[in-house]
Amino acid sequence: MHQEERLLKILEYLQSRNQLSNSEICDLLNISRDTARRDIIKLVHEGGVIRTHGGIALPLLKEEIRAYKERVTSATKQKMLIAKAASEYIADGDVCFMDVSTTIQLLCGQLDKNLTVYTHSLDNAEALSAKSEININLLGGKFNHENRFFYDYDTAMQLNEVFFDKAFLGAAAIMEDGVYFANRDDALVKKLVSRRAREVFLLADFKKFNLTSPFKGLNFSEIDILITNQDAPKHSLLMLQDSGVEVIKVLEEEK
Repeated sequence: MHQEERLLKILEYLQSRNQLSNSEICDLLNISRDTARRDIIKLVHEGGVIRTHGGIALPLLKEEIRAYKERVTSATKQKMLIAKAASEYIADGDVCFMDVSTTIQLLCGQLDKNLTVYTHSLDNAEALSAKSEININLLGGKFNHENRFFYDYDTAMQLNEVFFDKAFLGAAAIMEDGVYFANRDDALVKKLVSRRAREVFLLADFKKFNLTSPFKGLNFSEIDILITNQDAPKHSLLMLQDSGVEVIKVLEEEK
């Protein structure tokens, strides 16, 4: 179950109970305490719930819940459209890299071709695990609980021995001089992969243009295609185009 789906489930439970403990969330959704903690943090941060001692509760205003659910549903639809557009570029026999990203996790869930996939994302591996036609290669190392990826320097260096037909990468932020990420190790993986791929796809929703993050992973010149859901800001679009990036915009009205 994707995070957006879990958040909506939690809100549905809260509508009837008004309050949930951390352990109840774990039991109801069959998830770990770490996963429940991340979901709670996101719900609180975005105004969907308020914290209580040992759990969460609904805000006083029901309108806040309704507005939050609409935002989550809309964001999921946009990510699904980006993922669907990206899936059109994948062909039987491709060797692909799938990055840590909720949008790319949705892409993994749609794949139905004979592929070889490399990833350092636990969520991607889970999304692909039931697809017997896909050869899954999960990179090893220490597990990053916050962002749910594995990293080890020696393992990452093994990427230099693989050539990818396509690499599908996410972003924490798209800034004036390139694509940035929240974790230094994760940024290194993107840099390594981008240099070992025939085509590099960046899947990023529009809000990533308004964010900042500390670690640069990619120059624009290392990206072939950007798939997003709205027009990029004018200055960003010019820089992308000057770097030879093809920008593809998918619209929410598309079916």
